[in-house]
Amino acid sequence: MNTETRRNRAARLLGLIDLTRLDDRCGEADVLALCDAALAVPRPAAICIWPQFAGVARRRLGDEGVRIATVVNFPAGGEDPERVAEDISETAGDGADEIDLVMPWRALLRGDRDTVRAVLGAARESTGAGVLLKVIIETGELGSEDRIREATRLAIAEGADFVKTSTGRMPVSATPEAARVMLEEIRIASRPVGFKAAGGIRSFEDADLYLRLAEEILGPQAVGPDRFRIGASALREALLAEIAGTAARSPEGGAY
Repeated sequence: MNTETRRNRAARLLGLIDLTRLDDRCGEADVLALCDAALAVPRPAAICIWPQFAGVARRRLGDEGVRIATVVNFPAGGEDPERVAEDISETAGDGADEIDLVMPWRALLRGDRDTVRAVLGAARESTGAGVLLKVIIETGELGSEDRIREATRLAIAEGADFVKTSTGRMPVSATPEAARVMLEEIRIASRPVGFKAAGGIRSFEDADLYLRLAEEILGPQAVGPDRFRIGASALREALLAEIAGTAARSPEGGAY
């Protein structure tokens, strides 16, 4: 890939990022700094933050068109539908545009699909009009291709707008192998569904690998921020450095 192509693809990837700050040390000042970074040109698809900061981010971002994503049932993937519904209702009320929900993957591992469906159903019912539901299936813990495929199908069947690889908190996060399985299930779904890769994606090469997979399986015309995202904290700086032709700064900001 020549330099000009790399720069063009890096610029495209910048608009597909969920600029993320989910480390345990994150405070209000960090969220405000993230908002300011998101308002710079080129802008990311969204920011992704802890739910307690959704209101802070909304006040900072105003009507500038930057979407706010936040996490629910994160990172453990609990099994209480009522708690999930309450948390989503509160977070959406604070101004979140998107909910990244962790599927109760341990229930799936033990064959308890009813619990999985109950949590996902409660989440879907609780998201308001215009609020995206992105379901994290924690591919690294599911392990096998068959389980990843089943989890993706369950999420789509229960109304997920996106399926997402990982929380970024487990030993194994996003992998190309898991992404391919998920994208294959998205391709045969009866309605448009998006894909989000997250966890350990820090370089242009990392990000472009997932973009190329999505282009291959879904088609280049289907790959925009409404169908493809990358959750990352350090990736923005790496892509900006790629465009500028300078060395990227060292990754910061936690697991993402």
